[in-house]
Amino acid sequence: MRDFLPADKARRERVLAVIRERYRAHGFDEIETPVVEDYAKLHAGIGGDNEKLAFNLLRRGLDADGIRAAAEDPAALSDLGLRYDLTVPLARFYATHRGELPTVFRSIQIAPVWRAERPQKGRYRQFVQCDIDIIGDATARAEAELIVASLDTLDALGLTGGSIRINDRRVLDGMLDGFGFTGDERPGVLITIDKLDKIGPDGVIAELAERGATADAVAAFGEFLRRPQTREFLPYGEAQIRRALPEGAADDVVAHLVGIGEAAAAARGGADEIPLVFDPFLVRGMGYYTGTIFELAHPSVEYSLGGGGRYDGMIGRFLGQDVPAVGFSIGFERIVDLVPDAADAGASAVVLVHDRDVPVAELVALKAALVADGARVRLEQRTKNLKALLERAASDGYTSFATVAAGTPRDAVELKPLS
Repeated sequence: MRDFLPADKARRERVLAVIRERYRAHGFDEIETPVVEDYAKLHAGIGGDNEKLAFNLLRRGLDADGIRAAAEDPAALSDLGLRYDLTVPLARFYATHRGELPTVFRSIQIAPVWRAERPQKGRYRQFVQCDIDIIGDATARAEAELIVASLDTLDALGLTGGSIRINDRRVLDGMLDGFGFTGDERPGVLITIDKLDKIGPDGVIAELAERGATADAVAAFGEFLRRPQTREFLPYGEAQIRRALPEGAADDVVAHLVGIGEAAAAARGGADEIPLVFDPFLVRGMGYYTGTIFELAHPSVEYSLGGGGRYDGMIGRFLGQDVPAVGFSIGFERIVDLVPDAADAGASAVVLVHDRDVPVAELVALKAALVADGARVRLEQRTKNLKALLERAASDGYTSFATVAAGTPRDAVELKPLS
């Protein structure tokens, strides 16, 4: 968990303002949910490994004897917890307010979440997520809207050239069934497959064998990974998808993936501008995904900048009936440091450096006049080291300064750049 100095906070807010504006431009509406949720909802088996990282709140009123008696049962010790993502709160929110929401609901959530991570570079215990979700639409239109809005947001932040790696958990599950992996070994197999880009086919096959996965299934999967492949370029579409999969892939799932690409291409400028790359081994760790899954890639970095997927079964846990839902989250902490620096557009930011003897009434009146003209204004009493004062102001985002003596009228204030 981190503190942010003024310059860092201003940068983060500028990036968040762009994200909000782009999301709203694409028809999404912002909601807010509490930072705490019921323990039972946060630990309902739908949050994957993140449930193990939740910060739980001790029940009120427990005395020492009560704590000792409940020590072996986390649910008896805690009835609330800090949210570890924004998807579980959204599912609870929708189940609570469904009657007040449109049939197809497009939501924005931009807020901090908490996980008991081991602190290290790039991993924080408190961090901001920027989510957009569409609830109530089972068609490819929902995924296409999320993809287009996310890429448009990346472009608006100056990070052009982004693309989406895409897969479908139904395709992946069907592939593993076809190779002969059992349902019990599926979670471990997916964890290993998720390392394919790091350890390669030989490493994946070796690790699966070490896990004790079904030998025939491991052999069949290894044969598939090492199969001869031609090198010709195939644009995203049915031919590329089927080429990447074993024979017998479900026609309806392939058609859904193709439809997403067609819609995204139309929005991005045509058939030559499909920003999708089919990856049959994209896994994504969350256990609640039921269909399409995707990750946001950018050529400037090797890691993903966001991701999401379809979770049609989650809301049913809260509502008692399944509702189609799909979401996309931009990794704010990852992109904020990549966004090019840019001065705030529009208003100027002025430091008024005044002598000690300038009357307070004059200073406040002069500041108020500049603020009324649309400027951001800070008052600073002159110091012996004026250079250091101005350098600090520049680091805080101020763009100009003026020196003020007693009796200086508004029209006599001469602004000078801080650069």
